[in-house]
Amino acid sequence: MFWDALLVGLVGVFCMLDSRLLGRLNFERPLIGATLTGLVLGDVKTGLLVGATLELVSLGLVHVGAAVAPDMVLGSIIAAAFAIISNATPETALTIAIPISVLGQLLGILLRTLLAALTHKADKFIEEGNFRAAVRMHIVWGPILYSLSYFIPIFAAIYFGTSTFERVVNAIPDWFSDGLTVASKLLPAYGFALLLNTMMDKKNALFFLAGFFITAYSGISITALSIFATILAFVLADVKFGKLGMANAGEASHSVSSNEDVFDELDLPDDK
Repeated sequence: MFWDALLVGLVGVFCMLDSRLLGRLNFERPLIGATLTGLVLGDVKTGLLVGATLELVSLGLVHVGAAVAPDMVLGSIIAAAFAIISNATPETALTIAIPISVLGQLLGILLRTLLAALTHKADKFIEEGNFRAAVRMHIVWGPILYSLSYFIPIFAAIYFGTSTFERVVNAIPDWFSDGLTVASKLLPAYGFALLLNTMMDKKNALFFLAGFFITAYSGISITALSIFATILAFVLADVKFGKLGMANAGEASHSVSSNEDVFDELDLPDDK
């Protein structure tokens, strides 16, 4: 169990460092974190199921300014490990992910408060001309503190909590598990609602409604509709930005220049 906790903790550190050191390669996503957890623990399928569901929940959760969203990556990694180690269903594991994500949110706020103090310390080093110490504040101490904020909760949850998780799962009555299953199915809808709330406008609403009604009443699978939508997106992009779009823009530009030539020939006085 020690090695499982250690490896999963390192997976969490790797995913967390994605946007801090690796240049944001999208490893810091619930789908990737849970899948890597499944790979480490020998059950990729369960990790993928948990990660995919939590990915839908987290689509509408973004960090805007100083606002810190629930840490769904931390929650997905621990939830995937919980589902694999205790043989729980992905739906039951999701109930663990939400409170842990909120805990990760609180830890993130606390950590950012500490990092703000370190930033002022780095400013003082720069004023003193001690640039190496200032660099260490940003390049060394920042990633180390972020890594510990992920590694410690993940390691503790897996190493000390496995037997507790199993007892909790065995003690859950069927009626409560059924309720949790229904609630877990509502979470992806909530995530999509948050996402649509930020991106939906009059132009996108037409495509959204068309895709919804085609899927609901035509019997076409979502995969087939997604392929068709991708092809349609390329066609529309070519019409607007490709050769056809450039040709239309050229014709419009030629028309404007022709009108200017006509006005030049009329030699109309300028408006004052």
